[in-house]
Amino acid sequence: MAKKNQKIPLTYDVFDTDMGWVALVGGDQGIVRASLPESTPETALDFVQPEVNGATHSPEDHIDARMLVTAYCAGEPVDLSDIPIDTRTATPFFRSAWDACRSIPAGETRSYGWLAEQAGNVRAARGAGQAMARNKLALLVPCHRVVSSTGALHGFGGAGLPLKSRLLSMESDR
Repeated sequence: MAKKNQKIPLTYDVFDTDMGWVALVGGDQGIVRASLPESTPETALDFVQPEVNGATHSPEDHIDARMLVTAYCAGEPVDLSDIPIDTRTATPFFRSAWDACRSIPAGETRSYGWLAEQAGNVRAARGAGQAMARNKLALLVPCHRVVSSTGALHGFGGAGLPLKSRLLSMESDR
């Protein structure tokens, strides 16, 4: 295990999918940052800042994640929760919220209130919203599956609500 002030060596990959360019940054315990599909490799890399700074480009380190994300973006029914993620730098509540979010089946949605309850604090729906807004693991922590208590789509990074809607539609069509 790394000492408290010792940086963990990170590697990254950026690759094209049917939905756009995706960047992944990871270390020995999993992916620490992932982008949503973006229009260019440069934009995808911008979304994995600052973790990509100082990381080494090493596609072979992320080949399994790359294959799963590529298949997902092509509309194939793959489970991205099979990709290990490293959330050691997140707060305990965020880790719990992200874990709960990863348990939402593809094509289904859950409310922020549900997410808060699963994360251990039924009264923390706004905190659950913050966990999704600060999700550094796009697609791997499928925050697009979290909606308001009325079922309305709210906030989403990258290409915004149209991408959130597209991901949900793609998943439910499988």
